[in-house]
Amino acid sequence: PISQKGYTFYVGTEFEHYYFESSELPLKVLDTGGYFDLTPLDVASDLRRDTVLNLEEMGIGVEFSHHEVGPSQHEIDLRYDDALTMADNAMTYRLVVKEVAMRNGVYATFMPRPLEDKNGNGMHTHLSLFQGTENAFYDESKDRGLSDTCHSFIAGLLRHIPEITLVLNQWANSYKRLVPGIEAPLYISWAHKNRSDLIRIPTIRKGRPSDTRIELRSPDPACNPYLAFACMLAAGMKGIEEGYPPVPPVDENVFELSAAEREARGIGILPADLNEAIKAAENSELLRDVFGEALMEKFISNKQMDWERYRAHVSNFELTTYLPIL
Repeated sequence: PISQKGYTFYVGTEFEHYYFESSELPLKVLDTGGYFDLTPLDVASDLRRDTVLNLEEMGIGVEFSHHEVGPSQHEIDLRYDDALTMADNAMTYRLVVKEVAMRNGVYATFMPRPLEDKNGNGMHTHLSLFQGTENAFYDESKDRGLSDTCHSFIAGLLRHIPEITLVLNQWANSYKRLVPGIEAPLYISWAHKNRSDLIRIPTIRKGRPSDTRIELRSPDPACNPYLAFACMLAAGMKGIEEGYPPVPPVDENVFELSAAEREARGIGILPADLNEAIKAAENSELLRDVFGEALMEKFISNKQMDWERYRAHVSNFELTTYLPIL
């Protein structure tokens, strides 16, 4: 257990979701607001406010809530807590969002990419390690205050992210979000401020080294938070325990680098679909250590069944694109 190694693992989550008039097709949004829109936007703003009030009445702290980029898309950020408590809060949170929506006659969804031409739903996850009251990711003597421990944790996440992506993005639809152009990460890199990277370092308040943390931007809110947080921790701790060397940050927009430039700098790419994620996970020793043999086999088997069903499905894209010409 991590506690035996003297650490406490803290997690904070930024959940995104969409509101629709119902789950029936075609989907109909409730508003046309944009990012951080503060004007009243029909029923959606009231839904978000009621959700926050319900969560706080249940003892689940909310840091921020705001309108997101997509129409009728909203974000609620939960106050950080130890990983197990945060996983419990995440499960309760998803239920409360859906329950408040249902009470108001609308449908809330955490589906990673419900609208083809709009941004997907992410679950940006903030991670920090403490030893007692000291933030193990902070060292004032180091560049930008990031400790050797922090650099090793980042290196562990970057090295093992392909094999744990199946857990962080566990549905066929998850990979419709991990594509260029909709503010989701695709390449395996980190940076201090760049929002195109898989991992970024959020700005900390002056004189508040306890705020030092890393933000992992690939998970989506349809994942199992218990398994997801466990995998994030295992990957980072492997970097610390095995002394993975620091990985240089990529401060340019990684999407604007050519394939040759990315390859020269050792910047990998996340699995492109559920099948690639399964293949990356199947032989993962790290995943097997986290899950245990029985759960590992069951999880992989379930995901393979998902992929086979998805692979056999004939979509509207295929019918509208190919039927008229073939």
